[in-house]
Amino acid sequence: MDVTQTLEGEVRELIRRSGLDPLRDEPAVRRLVKEAVSDYDERSLQGGLPVLADLDATSKALWDSVVGYGPLQQYFDDPAVEEIWVNEPSRVFVARHGVAELTTTLLAHEQVRDLVERMLKSSGRRVDLSSPFVDAVLPDGSRLHVVIPDITQEHWYVNIRKFVVKADSMDDLVRLGTVSAQAARFLEAAVAAGLNILVAGGTQAGKTTMLNCLAAAVPARERVVTCEEVFELRIPHRDVAAMQCRQPSLEGTGEVPLRRLVKEALRMRPSRIIVGEVRQAESLDLLIALNSGLPGMCTVHANSAREAVTKMCTLPLLAGENVAARFVVPTVASSIDLVVHVALERDGRRVVREVAAVPGRVEEDVIEIADLFVRRDVDLRRADGFPPHPERFERAGFDLAALLARGPS
Repeated sequence: MDVTQTLEGEVRELIRRSGLDPLRDEPAVRRLVKEAVSDYDERSLQGGLPVLADLDATSKALWDSVVGYGPLQQYFDDPAVEEIWVNEPSRVFVARHGVAELTTTLLAHEQVRDLVERMLKSSGRRVDLSSPFVDAVLPDGSRLHVVIPDITQEHWYVNIRKFVVKADSMDDLVRLGTVSAQAARFLEAAVAAGLNILVAGGTQAGKTTMLNCLAAAVPARERVVTCEEVFELRIPHRDVAAMQCRQPSLEGTGEVPLRRLVKEALRMRPSRIIVGEVRQAESLDLLIALNSGLPGMCTVHANSAREAVTKMCTLPLLAGENVAARFVVPTVASSIDLVVHVALERDGRRVVREVAAVPGRVEEDVIEIADLFVRRDVDLRRADGFPPHPERFERAGFDLAALLARGPS
């Protein structure tokens, strides 16, 4: 047992005797850590104990073990790390700027379980044989996903997607090179005009970040209601009602799925509804809401704007046998106005590959789409298409022709 482990045991015993909560009584716990390290240093000078080489480093390691997430805390503290995942105790990975790398961190099986329990403590959620998957949000906003045996073969799989704020607005995305200035101004105008926007892309492509930045363009006086699996959206408005799903209890009761949240959102006087991600039958309820005239936005996993529209025509069929494609297809065509496709490039950059319009026309069960902006080489350039509902832009005070005017080639 090394010095940090010895001191950790002492500090935990002091915390227990003092009745302190490490999360709520941070200043007091920091004093305990500092005093424990100083006391040990004095005792080591008298002989019989290993001497501490660096008091500050020992205090930091001790704090991480007692209050933080132990060996993983260094990656939480590193702003360049976007995601952390554990395939097995000896294989801990991180993603820096979109690029994955295997770390030198080695954990024990018991450490992985203890860390997961510590992470879940604040969320009130659980993972066990009856519920082998769990999604939760950590106090810093990071998203946690855990899978345990016998769903996995042997080890606990842990994924932590850090809440790294790189962009809060479309201006930030322009600065990062994700979207062109013209496309950003157009999308802001489209949001203000009340168009319904679908953000599509793969895992880690930046869909939630894009949705957050689009939501920042919602007029300040509107009431925004959000529905998510777990809280991820951060919308800087004064009137926001955020809801997340709930796991079933140990008795299998009390579950609140995303579909229920979408239905409840309609009773909350929304001016705008935002769904974090549609995966299943909740897509039908969202389409019905959008089709009734309520503006909204959501994300979906898809490899292109065309595939996103096709997927939105397929997912509602999961709602039941009485839901037919002849109803869904025209509903999608009349409900979705714009599709923004984002992608993670091989070098770790996140970019908008295309912005497409859905004019509302359907031919032989195929929805027509029109390219507004497409990425050619490294630039997102104006294409030939035009968005639907030009009158909404005019009512909102925007000159659509100026927004879409081609610059010099």
